[in-house]
Amino acid sequence: MSSKDRIPIFPSRGAQTLMKGRLKGAQTGHSLLKKKADALQFRFRAILNKIIQTKTLMGEVMKEAAFSLAEAKFASGDFNHQILQNVSKAQTKVKTKKDNVAGVSLPIFEAYSEGSDSYELTGLARGGQQLAKLKKNYQKAITLLVDLASLQTSFVTLDEAIKLTNRRVNAIEHVIIPRIERTLAYIISELDELEREEFYRLKKIQDKKKAARKKTEKEKESMKQEGLDVEHAANILDEHHDEDLLF
Repeated sequence: MSSKDRIPIFPSRGAQTLMKGRLKGAQTGHSLLKKKADALQFRFRAILNKIIQTKTLMGEVMKEAAFSLAEAKFASGDFNHQILQNVSKAQTKVKTKKDNVAGVSLPIFEAYSEGSDSYELTGLARGGQQLAKLKKNYQKAITLLVDLASLQTSFVTLDEAIKLTNRRVNAIEHVIIPRIERTLAYIISELDELEREEFYRLKKIQDKKKAARKKTEKEKESMKQEGLDVEHAANILDEHHDEDLLF
């Protein structure tokens, strides 16, 4: 195993406990990120279906609005200059709020009307019904456009978040966890080798002690055969008083 394939660490019991904790944390993180990716994918597919439905409906609404504009111009004549002169501020505005999906913040746009209708009396002389229908259709088209913008913005945001989450999941699954596992296997193999060396050392010490004991017993046996007092034999390690020698 190459040193690049594992974390550089000194093999010990503490390092083994540390690597086990890291492995557990990496596995937990992988599980949580996997669940997050699944939740984002679920919301991503739901938004995609809504975008398809909204775009289909948008085509029909815009077609109806364009037809209403043609009817209103036929009934009331050209009223563009009158509308442009009366414009002072936007009547339909957009507000933004946030939605949280598995830690990802999604912007949501909503259209709302503010103030009174500045064009309420437009078409009073003729074509009032067609103008009211025109305003209603274009108001519906604006609402759909804002909803579509909100969905597409959320779609792009979720797409980036899913790519980032999948990269993290793959990095943990294929890089981090295998590296920690290889490091843990290296530490276990080194500790096993140290245990074998320690066992071999203790065994050699026991063998030497047994050999020394046998040698001592043989010496005592030979001394007994020679008639020497083995029990009261002098021991140079014992403490006793020696008379002073004068030269």
